[in-house]
Amino acid sequence: MKIISRGKGKSAVSAAAYRSGQKLTNEYDGLTHDYTRKGGVVHTEILLPEHAPHEYTDRSTLWNAVEKVEKAKNSQLAREIEISLPNELPLSENIELARRFVQETFVSKGMCADICIHDPDKEQQNIHAHIMLTIRPFNENGTWGDKQRKEYILDAAGNKIYDKKKRTYKCRTVQTTDWNDKTKAEEWRATWADFLNAVLAEKGFADRVDHRSFERQGKLEQPTIHMGVSATQMERKGIRTEKGDINRRIREQNAELHRLQAELEKVNVAIAELQKRPQEENLVSILMRFYGNGEKFAEARGLKLGNLKKAAKLRDVSQAIAFLNGHNIRTMSELSEKHAALEAEYSELKGKIIARQKRMKALSELLTNYEHYKPNKAAYDEWQSISNPKKKEKYYAAHSSEIEVFKAARSLYDKKLSGAKITPKSWRAELAEHESTDSADMLRLHKLEDDTALMATILYNVEHLQNYEDRQRYNHRDINNALE
Repeated sequence: MKIISRGKGKSAVSAAAYRSGQKLTNEYDGLTHDYTRKGGVVHTEILLPEHAPHEYTDRSTLWNAVEKVEKAKNSQLAREIEISLPNELPLSENIELARRFVQETFVSKGMCADICIHDPDKEQQNIHAHIMLTIRPFNENGTWGDKQRKEYILDAAGNKIYDKKKRTYKCRTVQTTDWNDKTKAEEWRATWADFLNAVLAEKGFADRVDHRSFERQGKLEQPTIHMGVSATQMERKGIRTEKGDINRRIREQNAELHRLQAELEKVNVAIAELQKRPQEENLVSILMRFYGNGEKFAEARGLKLGNLKKAAKLRDVSQAIAFLNGHNIRTMSELSEKHAALEAEYSELKGKIIARQKRMKALSELLTNYEHYKPNKAAYDEWQSISNPKKKEKYYAAHSSEIEVFKAARSLYDKKLSGAKITPKSWRAELAEHESTDSADMLRLHKLEDDTALMATILYNVEHLQNYEDRQRYNHRDINNALE
């Protein structure tokens, strides 16, 4: 979600032209914006609320009307919401899904909505919709209403309060709609999640979406970073990018962390079950007996040792015995202690990896922003150095894109760096250092996986041997009872 504001050098007409892939002229400044060569636009339409003039179904008419009614140089012109559509649905159903969501969530509340659906590369499956929304409500006669109004502050007796310093009556600004309320962003995200989940469930898909961030969902892992147009195009051509490499690393690490956590939980359950049996027999002896009774066990259960659930590199019982001896583990209690140590190491390692992912994402964002900051700084500095108003205005008209891109890049640095210096060289060095440390920690993570897989193998063998021996004892007892 974002606001398209004239104060940030943006234009509602320009934004609408780009998203729809059309050629539109902005009557406010006389500039023509031609994006007819833009590909990937698969559907556009405008939905109007009650009281809106019918001629606003024309894109140029609608957004030029918005530009005309907003007089201030820093006016907010439109709100844009971008939604990802489900790749599982055909285009026609995605169009209908977006239309229903927009109609029920925004248009029914009084907003005009300009919907543009993009599917830039079907191989990438990145279908999404840009929704531009008007900010002013409509009066019943079809004219634009006010965004806000002034309201006098009254005393206990209902009288207006005079401010002697300002020499006027005290008043406050009251919004005419709740569209700018801080709770709306959360409400709209949740509504879209509900729309998506309903249609996915209706179509029989198991996947579900959650509008909350990973952190709010209680997940420690980081989401992947936003690729951007340039990096995405390079990756599509088979050219590896820094952002792409970071995303691949994050996905691989998150998958491995999830996989290991699931295995640790399974081992924990298995240990708890086996500890219910009142015995402290030496585990090595149990495994040796399992190995010795392998043929009988296989005959009874229709299994072979090689078919048991073991790690790819740790298939033999002898390696499980070596693990026990190497860690001086004799009993189930000691095995449980080793498992607790593995869990603690996993927790510590996961915290380090997640913190590093977060920092690497931040560094990548700073470096990407520098690509917008450095090449456009000269144009901005030149513009700032011009004292003649007419010359300055003329220079801005010719270099507005560079100036506004620089201002946006500088604004991000102001927000992220809090006054610290812009140091791309040190950021790159830090990123390389994190990548090196990442490799070392991933080796530790692989070792944890191997140890956990070995423990799972040991527990599997112990459980199945004990079950086999219990059945043998029961069978022997039944035979003796029958003979008696």
